[in-house]
Amino acid sequence: MSDRAKIFADIRRALGVTGTEAARRRAVDERLADPPESVIPVRGQTADPVGLFRAEAERVFATVEMVATAGDVPVRIAGFLRAKNLPPRLRKGTDPYLAALPWAATPLTLDEGRSDGADQVGLAHAFAGIAETGTLALVSGPGNPTTLNFLPETHIVVLEAQKIVGDYETFWCELRAAYGAGAMPRTVNFITGPSRSADIEQTLLLGAHGPRALHILIVGTVSP
Repeated sequence: MSDRAKIFADIRRALGVTGTEAARRRAVDERLADPPESVIPVRGQTADPVGLFRAEAERVFATVEMVATAGDVPVRIAGFLRAKNLPPRLRKGTDPYLAALPWAATPLTLDEGRSDGADQVGLAHAFAGIAETGTLALVSGPGNPTTLNFLPETHIVVLEAQKIVGDYETFWCELRAAYGAGAMPRTVNFITGPSRSADIEQTLLLGAHGPRALHILIVGTVSP
């Protein structure tokens, strides 16, 4: 018997059950099929999720740029890199949304695949944004390798405005709906601003454990 099986056996023995009781199994099945709703903070119940997301993201030192259409993204990224005196080169995954953008209209050089830590700029496409904390939700896989979220010094993330939700509970519902029952991505990374720490003398240091700069392009809105 494995350690895991022993633990469950001990729990069943303490409860005086065997685990085969029809009523208990039915209760578990019903809860999994129709889980109760969590309490959602008022902060997440916003009428302007895009505005709240931007305010919260900027509050934690991310920079946010509003982009009218997806076709404008490559030019905006090229302009951002030029303004920051960064080389016109970045690494991305095989995400089809990013692949379809008009990169040829820019002088950018695109590398593809996981980062080995030598890339200065990483590009990702977020699954969603969570307004209540200004948090990006990125799922792992070849489309958006997790290494791109943490190894390059500068992290650029493309986020569609309609994918910004008010709260975490709504995000999880969207994720389950997108992947289907019983299927989830291996990893979900929640990213709130660039990496930072104030462990040493309470002095804020950006880039302590990952990118020192996070730039977010929100596509589908031209709000100021």
